[in-house]
Amino acid sequence: MAKKTIVTSGKRKRAIARATLTAGTGTIKINNLLLNYYGTPIARQRILEPLLLAGADAEKVDIRVRVSGGGQTGQADAVRLAIGRALAEHKPSLKSVLLDYDRQLLVADVRRKEVRKPNSHGKARAKRQKSYR
Repeated sequence: MAKKTIVTSGKRKRAIARATLTAGTGTIKINNLLLNYYGTPIARQRILEPLLLAGADAEKVDIRVRVSGGGQTGQADAVRLAIGRALAEHKPSLKSVLLDYDRQLLVADVRRKEVRKPNSHGKARAKRQKSYR
């Protein structure tokens, strides 16, 4: 049924998360911190979503996540994507449940920051002003 170790990754903006799922007792660690001590309360709630949807299956596995880059929200979204993918790979019947709840739990958001263009001032899409007089 389940493999010994499942390794998945998730990306959001500049944040990259790598999750390792193993058989265990339901411990979730992010950057060697228990989930209860990681980030803001809103970030924790977003990270908990795939675990709540998995129900009892989430209590039978340990998940360790390493996340780097980006900001708080980007990291939280990258972590929840990595956890969602790991749980879906661990138990394939969860895939449809996760997709029905939120597609972002299994499919990455590919939007990135637009690069600033050379010889332009300010933002990425700002154009130079013209003066005809």
